[in-house]
Amino acid sequence: MNVPKEITTYCPKCKNHQAHTVSLYKPGKRRALAIGERRHERAKKGYGGQKYPLQKKFAKTTKKQVLKLKCKVCSYILQKDGVRLTKVNIG
Repeated sequence: MNVPKEITTYCPKCKNHQAHTVSLYKPGKRRALAIGERRHERAKKGYGGQKYPLQKKFAKTTKKQVLKLKCKVCSYILQKDGVRLTKVNIG
């Protein structure tokens, strides 16, 4: 799906319609020292291996793509709800 680089939409901070720059949301790097990560590593350690079965057959073929909209006036970032797309072209 083709998405323009700039969209005019409502900004909740400015409380009126403004130009927004569009980018794709990408999850950040996972923190190795977070409690969940440490707990998972501990559960995987030693005999017995994985805590839960690794998924081999996936039902979904696409992931939900989330668009990040940044207001050009106040730099407020809002996220558009995820849409199932195989490919997103911004530009």
